Amino acid sequence: MIALALALLVQDTTALSAELDKQLTAIYKPDEPGVAVLVARLDGAVVFKRGYGLSDIKTKEPFTTTTISNTGSISKTFVAYAVLKLVEQGKLKLTDPLIKFFSDFENTELAGKVRIEHMLSHTSGLPDNRDVANNREKFLTAKDDENFAPLKKAMKLNFEPGEKFEYSNPAFNGLALIVEKLSGVRWQAFIEREVFGPAEMKQSKITDGAFPSEGVAHAYDKVGTEWKENDYGEFPTFAASGNGGIWCSVEDLLRYEVAIQKGAFLKKDLVALSRRPFAPENWKSEAKPAVGHSWFIGEGIIYHSGSQGAFRAWHDVYPDKNLVVIWLGNAGQHSMAARTTINALLKEFKLI
Repeated sequence: MIALALALLVQDTTALSAELDKQLTAIYKPDEPGVAVLVARLDGAVVFKRGYGLSDIKTKEPFTTTTISNTGSISKTFVAYAVLKLVEQGKLKLTDPLIKFFSDFENTELAGKVRIEHMLSHTSGLPDNRDVANNREKFLTAKDDENFAPLKKAMKLNFEPGEKFEYSNPAFNGLALIVEKLSGVRWQAFIEREVFGPAEMKQSKITDGAFPSEGVAHAYDKVGTEWKENDYGEFPTFAASGNGGIWCSVEDLLRYEVAIQKGAFLKKDLVALSRRPFAPENWKSEAKPAVGHSWFIGEGIIYHSGSQGAFRAWHDVYPDKNLVVIWLGNAGQHSMAARTTINALLKEFKLI
């Protein structure tokens, strides 16, 4: 019976692979920006992995499963794990207030209310008062400290910390700076040592001021009939890497997920905390809490997406189905078509 079940599983995954390949080939043309897709078991056993299209239109470099691409806001999960690593090391408490690390807030009472756990879960109430639209040139090169600085001038919160969810990019610029303050090294170096190292993510990079200009994909939006580059230099906030500066291949993101599952770089109780909805006692929103310490939690799924310039990224984990689905792409317009296609086929073949 076991042998028969395994044979049927192999047939199902072979048929799934063929159909995924067929439909993704129809979306991503070989001479246009592309995507890499990886479907695997949580122990790392690969069900499907393949790349399509180009990672660089100028050089005609193909987009493969080892192509290094910007992960956008999936980067926040790395910063969150750096913070939780400091908790594990006894250097930080999740209930520590923001004022403990930034004494230069103009409203010290405000900074005394906001805790680390609020920032990790997008429940801080901190206003994003960066005027990116009117200062585009500045924010093309503004780093973490320059993106977080406007928040220090806030005189009031959008809501009391913990009352509801409101997504915050600059909160993670602030968290990255806290990691730097407490670790004594560049926060990028801390993640390289404490996360990349144990997870064996040897290909991955982190923006540290300069764009990682070699060995990475470029991203493009279609304008009329032409693909126009839209990444570092064209789109603001790339240099503010605490909210979107991690660059990985889909294969390295699989190594990341396997390391998370094994507790390779963080104790399992803190890993579990990161993927459990943070539910403050003063929660007032009609929607139930659905964010942990950076990860989003849905019905049967734990996930994070990323969007920066024309880069798109998804990291979906289905714990009950023993499955992880990862894809990275550099063609902005094709992203939702690819996601819809992948999810529809995974459901059709009863993998999710």
